[in-house]
Amino acid sequence: MGHRNWIAVVDSAYPLQTSAGIETVDTNADQLEVVKAVLDQVAKAKHVRPVIFTDAELKRVSESDAKGVTAYREALTTLVGKTEAQSLPHEEIISKLDEAGKTFHILVLKTRLTIPYTSVFIRLECGYWTAGAEKRLREAMATH
Repeated sequence: MGHRNWIAVVDSAYPLQTSAGIETVDTNADQLEVVKAVLDQVAKAKHVRPVIFTDAELKRVSESDAKGVTAYREALTTLVGKTEAQSLPHEEIISKLDEAGKTFHILVLKTRLTIPYTSVFIRLECGYWTAGAEKRLREAMATH
């Protein structure tokens, strides 16, 4: 996978999306283990870097409504580490996936997790070219 592809590690209730570019694989595995494996593989790749998105709703899910959510949030924070996760409303992230799936491949990895709003969405960006470098290139091209 490369720049502009997405990998989503999702809970067991996540819907099967129908956009042509979206492939869903049922991992039957622990969600945090899958997130760790994906992030480990992306970290080894020189050609891509991760931009992580999580559901904004996750911050407000209460332990009384979803047993284990507090431990999950803590474990995810530790797992993501220095890579800052952007928090957006779930429907906004789904819209981004739908749009990206029209042109680029999206891999959805379903897990056994049964806590709501725990999906981790990873957009792959170019690992050897920064947004700043792209901006400077475009500015240079505009002046010639």
